[in-house]
Amino acid sequence: MNKSIFILGGSMLQMPTILKAKDRGLYVYVLDYDPECDARDVADKFLLISTIDKEAVLEAAKEYKPDYIMTSTSDMPVRTASWVNEKLGRKGGISYEDSICATDKSMMRLRMKEKGVPVPDFYILESFEDFEALIKDLPDTLQKVFVLKPADNAASRGVKLVDANDLDADKAKELWDFTSQYSRGGRVLAEEYMEGPEVSVESVTVNGITHIITITDKKVTHVPYFVETGHTEPSRLSKDEQEDIEKVALAAIKAVGIINGPSHTEIKVTKTGAKLVEIAARLGGDFITSRLVPLSSGVNLNECELDAVLGNEPSWKRVITKGSAIRFIPAKEGRIDKIQGIDEAKAMPGVEEVVLYKKEGDIVPPLHSSSDRVGHVIATGKDADEAERNCEEALSRINLIIES
Repeated sequence: MNKSIFILGGSMLQMPTILKAKDRGLYVYVLDYDPECDARDVADKFLLISTIDKEAVLEAAKEYKPDYIMTSTSDMPVRTASWVNEKLGRKGGISYEDSICATDKSMMRLRMKEKGVPVPDFYILESFEDFEALIKDLPDTLQKVFVLKPADNAASRGVKLVDANDLDADKAKELWDFTSQYSRGGRVLAEEYMEGPEVSVESVTVNGITHIITITDKKVTHVPYFVETGHTEPSRLSKDEQEDIEKVALAAIKAVGIINGPSHTEIKVTKTGAKLVEIAARLGGDFITSRLVPLSSGVNLNECELDAVLGNEPSWKRVITKGSAIRFIPAKEGRIDKIQGIDEAKAMPGVEEVVLYKKEGDIVPPLHSSSDRVGHVIATGKDADEAERNCEEALSRINLIIES
C-alpha cells in the first residue's frame, strides 16, 4: 500500500509540493479551511480543517494515520506540523518550541539578539498603552521613521512605515488598530527602519548542515506599506555583500533551530552590514522557490523539501546558472473594466508565464499586502539582468483599465 502524507494548506503556492508528492506515489491528504481551495480537486482526499487548528489536525492524523505531516509555504502551519509530529512521537525538521520562534517575530527577535545575529533595534508592545508610552519617549533609532508590524503574521499584512513626526493621539490609535488587527496573539513590534537593498536567501538544511542555493533580489513598496512587487535571481549585489548576507543567514538558521528542511531568510543590507528582517522555516512564497529557483539554478526546492520530510538526501547542488525574475502586475484601485495585452506579453522573449488572479469586473483593492496583488509575469534570461529586462518588457504590454 502506498504511503500517505498530510499537506497542510491547499493554496496555489502549495500546489507544486502537492503535485510532487503525488508524483512520488504518495497518497496525498490536503487540509485547508477553504472548501474551494486550489488543491481540493487535486488531492487524493481533501479534509476541511484549518491548518492552524493543531488539535483538529492531530485528531485527523490519529484517524487517517498518515506516514508524514508537513506544510510548504505557509508560516503558521509550521507550528501545527511540528506540534502534531511531536505529539505522535515523530521527529520533524524543527521542534515545536523552535517553530514558535520561527513564526512569532517577537520571539524571533529575542532569540536572534541572544545568539548575536544582527537585527534592527526593536520594541515588543503588548497593548496600546505600551505604544503610547513608547512614542512619548522615542529612542534614537525610531526618531524619524519606524516600522510597525504584527508579531505573528505574514505577507506584509499589517506592516506599515510610521512617520514619527506625524503621531498625534488620533493617528497613534489609528496605526495601532490597523496593525494589531492582524496580530493573532495581540503583540506588535515597533522596529528601526532599515535602509538598503533587501534580499531573501533560499536554502535547505540537511542534518543540521545548511546549503545556500541562491540569493534573491527583492523589489518592495516602501511608503507606507511593505509589499513585495518583484524578485530577481541570482542577486547582483557585490561579492562582499553576498558573503555578509550568507553569514547572517547561516547564523539565523542555526539560531532558529532548523535541523532538516528548507528556509527562506529575508535580509536587508544596511550601511552597517547585513541585518535579519525575518526567517521562515519553510519554502519562500511568491513563486520564488517553486519557479524562480528551478529556472535560475536547476534546483527543485519542492523536491528537496519532500526529500527532507521522507528522510532522503535532497539534491541541492546547482546544475545551471541563468537568470529568472517575477514581477507582479500593477493596477490602480477600483473595478477592472478591461484587461489588455496578455497574449502580447506571453509572446515576449524569455516569458515563462503570465497569470492573472482577477478578471474583468473584479475589484482591485488598495495594495496593503501580498494578497491584494492582481497577477504576475515570470521570465528568464541568460543572467539576472536579461531576465529582469524580459520580465519588465512583458509587464509593459499589460494594461488593466479601471473604471473611473
